Amino acid sequence: MEIGIIGSGHVGGTLTRRLRALGHHVTVANSRGPQSLTDLATETGARAGTLEDATQGAELVVIAVPLKAVPDLPAALFDGKIVIDADNYYPQRDGEIPELLDRSLSSSRWTADHLKGAQVVKVFNNIQAPHLMDNGRPAGAPDRIALPVAADDADAKRAVMALVDDLGFDPVDAGTLDESWRQQPDTPVYGTDRDAKGVREGLAAARP
Repeated sequence: MEIGIIGSGHVGGTLTRRLRALGHHVTVANSRGPQSLTDLATETGARAGTLEDATQGAELVVIAVPLKAVPDLPAALFDGKIVIDADNYYPQRDGEIPELLDRSLSSSRWTADHLKGAQVVKVFNNIQAPHLMDNGRPAGAPDRIALPVAADDADAKRAVMALVDDLGFDPVDAGTLDESWRQQPDTPVYGTDRDAKGVREGLAAARP
């Protein structure tokens, strides 16, 4: 699969490594330009590129940038793409965004509103990057971690859930983007390594 990754930090860098190891063709971009990605590209065999390089021709695009940077992304580049939203809203970093502070919008709905032509899928936001790197397990393993996956589009959700499974995690249907607040920071599943039953229980136990 042709995959673009926007962001080369903890989650973006980890997904670049993991997805390349699975044999996917990955183009990674960040705000500092391709020249800053030479080491990651050399290590993984990924292509270092611009934002345009990472989105053009990609079947799936991962966004793993500070949430405050999302409005600066050219929305047209993401039209028709499945977009994995791996971001979280941290007010101390991202500033005061009223609709996120009062939780009238989930952060993934806010992102989808900026990328109106994309099919946004929320996943990888609740797992610690080192665990994403090292803790994938074969299907059926007793210690397999589960990850919540939220989206409005059923086909996009199925495609991303299959990718989560390939990475060694049990995908759990977490509902729509409006329900994805249940996997945001300060909820039972955030930053935890639960199995599928535990993720379902944690999602159900979340309170606004």
